[in-house]
Amino acid sequence: MRRTTLVALCLMAATTASLTGCQSGKDGDGGGGGAAAATASATAKASAEPFAGLSGDEIADRALEATTGARSLRMTGDVPDDESGGTIRIDMALDRQGECAGTMSLDGQGEAELIKTGDTLYMKYDERFLRAQSEGEPKADTDAAVALLAGRWTKTSATGQDAEDMTGFCDLDTMLDDAEGSGSTDVTRGRTTTVDGTPAIVLHEKDGTDRNTLYVATEGEPYLLRFESASEKDPGALTFSAYDEPVGAKAPTGKVLDLDALTG
Repeated sequence: MRRTTLVALCLMAATTASLTGCQSGKDGDGGGGGAAAATASATAKASAEPFAGLSGDEIADRALEATTGARSLRMTGDVPDDESGGTIRIDMALDRQGECAGTMSLDGQGEAELIKTGDTLYMKYDERFLRAQSEGEPKADTDAAVALLAGRWTKTSATGQDAEDMTGFCDLDTMLDDAEGSGSTDVTRGRTTTVDGTPAIVLHEKDGTDRNTLYVATEGEPYLLRFESASEKDPGALTFSAYDEPVGAKAPTGKVLDLDALTG
């Protein structure tokens, strides 16, 4: 499975997001009655405003710190695939230990399930996925692959060359530790909203000709909740959730086809 564009988008999202708690407004100095009331009202309003007094760039800096400190997360969404020109749909939980579990598809053509735990990569493909990925191959070969693999869990060494793309994608430690602010972006504050019920502030980012929209949590840790790219080259959107929650990557039960034994 291809991952170049997907990882690039994830890294871009992580590098341009993050907040670390709300700042309240300045306290009043207890002047006259009317002035004191006005000051109290202004203070209450400022306190209710997420990140009061902070610019978009300052909020983004705080967001970067919080997001790159995550131990695990789940990401869902659609991103472009450079190689095929299609769209990858992903729903994956991953952590800094390289554990991951979730599903992915290309252009809605079937689905592949993936689990990586320890040094083993497990995958299960449905028939539509296998036939779509085998386009251009001899029909006999495709039929044989479907008969062997469709609906069955397989396993292979996570350190093997064939598993390199997928296991690299599962490494949250690499994804987040490689995130560095470019310093070349312009980030402005937007409205407040919610993402799947979580209060958030919208940030608008300009990076050259690219325009991105970030949604950052305003309660609890200021994690990135959603990233939308309007780039002509890499359009797409990812939603982030389940920060610091266990990934729950467990080896499948029942019979599992050992691909390494078949090929080696």
